[in-house]
Amino acid sequence: MFTLPSMWNLIVSTIVFFVAAWYIHLYLDSHGIPKGMSRKLLVFVLASFVSWGAGEVVDWIQGPQATAPASSDPMQLLKALGQ
Repeated sequence: MFTLPSMWNLIVSTIVFFVAAWYIHLYLDSHGIPKGMSRKLLVFVLASFVSWGAGEVVDWIQGPQATAPASSDPMQLLKALGQ
């Protein structure tokens, strides 16, 4: 079942994305890879994968999240929300 990521997942993966993009950019600079659209796309894709992995690790450390019961009945949804 699909669950939304936790708040820690979003925070950590956002920070990791920018750090990874910066280090990948420096790595490509040091190897003399010419700047251009392909390089920017490569940095984006690699940083996205690293960020996704970091988010998955955070969710794995936290364990399973509690999910609300799936229902289309508004009264049951209000009870689940505690109202």
